Amino acid sequence: MRIRIVDAFTDRPFAGNPAGVLLLDEGFPDDNRLQDIALEVNHAETAFAHRLPGGGEADWALRWFTPVTEVNMCGHATLATAHVLHTTGAHEGPVRFATRSGVLVATPGADGSITLDFPTAPLSPVALPEGVAEALGAEPLTAFDTGPDIGDLLLELADEKTVHALRPDHRALAGYSERGVIATARAENPDLGYDFVSRCFFPNVGIDEDPVTGSAHTALAPYWSQRLGRTELTGLQASPRSGRVRTGLRGERTLLTGRAVTVIDGELLA
Repeated sequence: MRIRIVDAFTDRPFAGNPAGVLLLDEGFPDDNRLQDIALEVNHAETAFAHRLPGGGEADWALRWFTPVTEVNMCGHATLATAHVLHTTGAHEGPVRFATRSGVLVATPGADGSITLDFPTAPLSPVALPEGVAEALGAEPLTAFDTGPDIGDLLLELADEKTVHALRPDHRALAGYSERGVIATARAENPDLGYDFVSRCFFPNVGIDEDPVTGSAHTALAPYWSQRLGRTELTGLQASPRSGRVRTGLRGERTLLTGRAVTVIDGELLA
């Protein structure tokens, strides 16, 4: 079985967020096997996809697994899968994925980028949970629930420097949401090409810090679009690997645009 490692939301190797991608000849094997492969790959997500019969609402079925569990939504592994389909000639033009989050469309751009069409996360203001400042290592200004599909707590911090400096207690953060915590702040210098920064901590799904999180930007896009008064923004995810996500708010849908690079192409022997 062919397996590829793709760095997503970046235009260079060893940056962005790495994802395993496996294109299957038939339907999905047993869930235990999918989870074993994802654990072996040991990246934030491994994507499994197989072609669907023609004439339906989707072209490929797609599932995502972290090293410890299956997830409802994953942006970077969807981008990585679309990149593999296009670069290998397995699919041309926009590709429709049937997923746990409905049909998600990935459209290639003339410049080599790929744009994902994802549902916009519903944001609900909540009171700052007791102890979250100590667990995160900074005092949040606001807190929002991102809804069941994302399952994160979104926290705005005072400034970009505070986001960069975070050294959270990941185990303590696990108690504040289903998946994890998104920490964000306005960019200090928009001339650098981004409008806001974020970092994402997901201890509940086995990922202490995710390098670049497409799904989190379905919550960050409406949050910062409302704050900044623009529907087209660019987010910098300030993890050690770093990556940028261009966002376009379209009401109940959010467009996420980025690039991807295949860094490993090999064979799964087991």
